[in-house]
Amino acid sequence: ELQETQAQLIHSEKMSALGVMLASIAHEINNPVNFIYGNLSYTEEYIRQLLDRSELYQQEYPQLTPALREQMEFSEWQFLREDLPKLVSSMRLGAERILEIVNSLRNFSRTDKGEMKPVDIHAGIDSTLVMLQHRLKAKLGTAAIQVIKEYGDLPKVSCYAGQLNQVFMNILSNAIDALENHPQPQITIRTSVLTPQTIGIGIRDNGPGFPEAVRQKLFD
Repeated sequence: ELQETQAQLIHSEKMSALGVMLASIAHEINNPVNFIYGNLSYTEEYIRQLLDRSELYQQEYPQLTPALREQMEFSEWQFLREDLPKLVSSMRLGAERILEIVNSLRNFSRTDKGEMKPVDIHAGIDSTLVMLQHRLKAKLGTAAIQVIKEYGDLPKVSCYAGQLNQVFMNILSNAIDALENHPQPQITIRTSVLTPQTIGIGIRDNGPGFPEAVRQKLFD
């Protein structure tokens, strides 16, 4: 019993330290990404103005000098005009994706583990799925894992959010492990209200299952 208690304490300290580290990383990434994302709107507007002025210039002065014509041909001006807005749009999508990941990191690594407070269970599950996104994608020789969400209309639930997110992480990681080499891997996540004081969270994979001996140690 003493060994088990010590192991639990060590694990708890590790997860606590991991949560603090993730929160710190998310904070450090968040500031520069917000700066980039916030300035993309100005960048798009400046590019639009420059392109409009260049078009007006071409209309007013259609006869280009040999030097200008050569420069425009060299720089593939028409391609530049079409591709530059697309490039900025791609940068915006990339920045939005980073912000989504940062938000998930902050949600997953909640450092208020000592406090029981009302939280959105679905937000915790979604944040965990974002953290595991790289494992859900298709890889060489393996199919992408389809995640089916059957979310019920849950109220906010008073719980230890950080510890609950760790539970989601462990169960989903095990489900992904069980689906290795499966031709049509699938994970279904279902939530529902069972009673006025109880909710149900079900996570099912279509893998081969595991023997009874392992089942007995499932929550170790």
